[in-house]
Amino acid sequence: MRVADFCWMGVGSVATRLLADFGAEVIKIENRRRLDMPRRLPIYKDDPRSYGDEDADPDPDKGGLFNNYNRNKLGITLDMGTERGRELVERLIAASGVVTENFAPGVMERWGLTYERLRELSPQVIYGRMSGFGHSGPHHHYRSYGPVVQAVSGLSQISGLPGREPSGWGLSYMDNQAAYYNSAALMMAILRREATGEGTEIDVSAVEVGVNLAGPLLLDATVNGRGTRRPGFPMGNRHPEAAPHGVYPCAGEDRWVAIAVFDDEEWRALVAAMGDPPWAADPRFAAARHEHQDELDRHIAEWTRSRTPHEVMELLQERGVRAGAAQHAGDLNETDPQIAHRGTFFEMDHPVIGPARFEGSPVRFSRTAQDDWRSAPLLGEDNEYVYTEILGLSADEVRELADAGVI
Repeated sequence: MRVADFCWMGVGSVATRLLADFGAEVIKIENRRRLDMPRRLPIYKDDPRSYGDEDADPDPDKGGLFNNYNRNKLGITLDMGTERGRELVERLIAASGVVTENFAPGVMERWGLTYERLRELSPQVIYGRMSGFGHSGPHHHYRSYGPVVQAVSGLSQISGLPGREPSGWGLSYMDNQAAYYNSAALMMAILRREATGEGTEIDVSAVEVGVNLAGPLLLDATVNGRGTRRPGFPMGNRHPEAAPHGVYPCAGEDRWVAIAVFDDEEWRALVAAMGDPPWAADPRFAAARHEHQDELDRHIAEWTRSRTPHEVMELLQERGVRAGAAQHAGDLNETDPQIAHRGTFFEMDHPVIGPARFEGSPVRFSRTAQDDWRSAPLLGEDNEYVYTEILGLSADEVRELADAGVI
């Protein structure tokens, strides 16, 4: 299965990465004059200070985000602003079964790469299109990234604490969530073609994916007439049937633990785990903890602040109290036993950054294994193979194209 992959950023690249992980020959198409944004974002191995704004003069092969998104893919460079470049792309499409893109609407059309043209080049082609708003409707021409999608779909509105404005999300969450919908759509189309021999055009809207994720809240609004911004909602750290119920500070910088107590038995177990402090004997906490949660939270925080999150979690869980460490990336990558057992993160070698940790696929099969055969391609690394072995050009022609800036 060969994929001519125009995708960039996350929502497209993660979608085609899943195909590459399980055997598809994904050929990532790039332009040396306009590098993929993850190649320009300075998230570098062993340099925690590198995270920040776009690098004006990046090493295109060093970026951690790009390398994480594009493992197991081939990579070529090509300038679609040239007539020869567009000819080469059409030859590659003719030799491919799937074409994917997540540009702003209209880009592929300006290059003449409509679904109709792709069918002329490859009659059974699957054309996977991924955008913020879809390719039809009054808003189809709007450009978007994950934070825009999150706001428009309503996800940003429902985040935060009671009585405060929405807090939003700390990352482009919907880039990754929509990517898995894109992967599923591509695989459904491939399965259908295996059965019928027919290709198709796929149009995935990330905004609509976000709306789907808000399903329970839409049901609440439709059936009960309750909006998501009302007094006492979102619930934040409070729960109508539990007290204490919150996230409490721990020893260390920005370290936290979640604790939830739902009944008197759990409350007594918590008090015992804390060493029966005098304040816990206050009858208000035995009979009416919900009405005194602010004061209760202050006492709990005083106790947790001198302990690590995992220390609190293990101590309380041993006594039957619901508790969990709020883990940061380092915890997940280095110490979480479940994540380690599942092999969620694994190591690959890279010719520029050396051995590095990457995120794996969240899917396990009994008879199919993820094939991590290479790290992300260096810029233009596979030009010779693709242009000579797949498209049939001579070595001299490839050198001429490189000298002319076409590839």
